[in-house]
Amino acid sequence: MSSTETALGYEAARDELVEVVRKLEAGGLSLEDSIALWERGEALAKTCERHLDGAKERIDAALAVVEEDVEG
Repeated sequence: MSSTETALGYEAARDELVEVVRKLEAGGLSLEDSIALWERGEALAKTCERHLDGAKERIDAALAVVEEDVEG
């Protein structure tokens, strides 16, 4: 993964992914352009997934602290 993708926030990656999907669905692209867009979309989807996984871990950790406080 490039440093640009690493620095790309969730919202920016999601918005770009939406645009990639729109272009692919519109059609009219060469095979090479379609493949390049598909590959970009896959990379963006992975970036979004990493952000969501990180958010889930943070939420789980916060919930664990709250549960400890309630039980403790």
